[in-house]
Amino acid sequence: MKKCPQCGREYDLSMGFCLDDGVELLYGPGLSEPPASAGGQFDGGPATAIIPANDVPGEAATRAQINTTGQTAVLPTDASNAPKAKRFDKRRVFAPVALAVIILGGFIGYRYVTQAKQIESIAVMPFVNESGNADVEYLSDGMTETLISSLSNIPNLAVKARSTVFYYKGKETSAKKIGEELKVQAVLFGRVSQRGDDLKLSLELVNTETQDVIWSEQYSRKQSGLVALQSEIAKTISDKLRSKLTATEQERVSKTNTTSSEAQQLYLKGRFHWNKRNTADFQKAREYFQQAIAADPNYALAHTGLADTLALMPYYGNFRPSEYMPLAKQAAQKALEIDPNLAEAHASLGQILTNYDYDFKGAERELKRAIELDPKYPSAYQWLSEVYHCLGNGDQALSEINKALEIDPLSMIINNQKGRAIDFGGKRDEAVAQFKKTIELFPDAPSPRNNIADVYEAKDMYPEAVEQRLIQIKLLFGVSPENIKDLQLAFEKDGYKGFVQKQIDIQLDSQRSSLEKDKNAYLPAFRIAVDYARLGDKDKAFEYLNKAYDQREPHIAELKIRLPLSSLRDDPRFNELVRKVGFPE
Repeated sequence: MKKCPQCGREYDLSMGFCLDDGVELLYGPGLSEPPASAGGQFDGGPATAIIPANDVPGEAATRAQINTTGQTAVLPTDASNAPKAKRFDKRRVFAPVALAVIILGGFIGYRYVTQAKQIESIAVMPFVNESGNADVEYLSDGMTETLISSLSNIPNLAVKARSTVFYYKGKETSAKKIGEELKVQAVLFGRVSQRGDDLKLSLELVNTETQDVIWSEQYSRKQSGLVALQSEIAKTISDKLRSKLTATEQERVSKTNTTSSEAQQLYLKGRFHWNKRNTADFQKAREYFQQAIAADPNYALAHTGLADTLALMPYYGNFRPSEYMPLAKQAAQKALEIDPNLAEAHASLGQILTNYDYDFKGAERELKRAIELDPKYPSAYQWLSEVYHCLGNGDQALSEINKALEIDPLSMIINNQKGRAIDFGGKRDEAVAQFKKTIELFPDAPSPRNNIADVYEAKDMYPEAVEQRLIQIKLLFGVSPENIKDLQLAFEKDGYKGFVQKQIDIQLDSQRSSLEKDKNAYLPAFRIAVDYARLGDKDKAFEYLNKAYDQREPHIAELKIRLPLSSLRDDPRFNELVRKVGFPE
């Protein structure tokens, strides 16, 4: 026991000063040294006050808790030099203690404030499929996309889009590096494992600056509970990122769009194949979206997925626009009938109105509505940029595509569109630089090579144009090595016009072969029209341009902006075609 020499009140050994009069306590009656039995903390070393960690059972310690665990405040313990009983000197006793408390408190406070700073930007990295089964890759990819979409509904939170985060798929990259490259404050990592109907998911939210784990959790569910699981995860993460959301905001974050896990999984499979962007996978995507609709006819997102698939198929294969685009439009309209506030459906309809109906005003209206409903949906900005591009409004086109890039900086399509918008503004060297950047990021993408070839052609840089055109042809059409050699020889013998003529011959031979197999085969005309314009054969160019218009080919929307067609613009037939398409005067 300890005792106050002034008032005689007794205290346990942990106390240093009397609570009544502030006099330093002595170790027992008349003692100034601790008894031998006291041991340990009193054996000559300083006494310490332990700051409690305040851990809550079942919860991970916060950064503030972690940093205070085991922190100690040093208190004077040298009782041998203690003064005899006298009045308490507050300044002498409390000054060093107060200083220690201030310093320690300031340090802890700084660390707490640093961690507690509101997260304003996040990247949800592609979830890792740990199942060892490629057939369930759709699940890890789809859950990533779903969570990105859900978190995008949190106010004042910048969420990087799918194309950007999937650029990192399969790459071992630290949270710090991702933070630096994408300029985000937090990264969410996930691992998915499926065994039969058992689904396990591990999540970890990491501060990119400090690399501290903000939150982590593991989930074990039946796959039949996928819809509820995704809603639960979205709500939990939103709670970690934002202390308070309105009821409307919370509802948008937790929205599932369907109650059917079967429909949800079929939809995820559809998007998985849709994102591959090739003929075979578009066919699979169409089937999965149709199955998802059969499982839940009121699943608006599935109707939107079907619309997106049907609308893009004419770009990636010999799919007749007049057959597929009306079906795409019907699917988008059905989605809006079910959910008038679905941003994705408005955006899909806007794209279809641009590339099939050539209704640019209607497209602008739908895309602006999509942006109003979801300001973080990059495709809406991209497609709106394309509307302005088609109309010849370069400044607005560039403005909208820059907004898309803020959300989705590593999207091939968006980076490519920015190059086109720059070129339309007459800044050809800047356009070349942008296309080169896009090619460096996506060396297997044919579109930027086609566009940079157009710019090289306009700059009379024909060897460079041919080099890029040959790579584009290989990537897009899989032309035989014999045809590639023929194209190279044609350029060497007859220059750029010889190259273009050989390109036309190869296309026409391919079309004749298609007609022999199927008399009703669809024969795209726009590319042939562009090549005839390159040769200066205006009659043939207009013949094929009118075929393209009659077939409602999507590329007709680019009539006023495609560089090789500039040689036709002083011809009355061009103005007549512009009028038929419906461009505003």
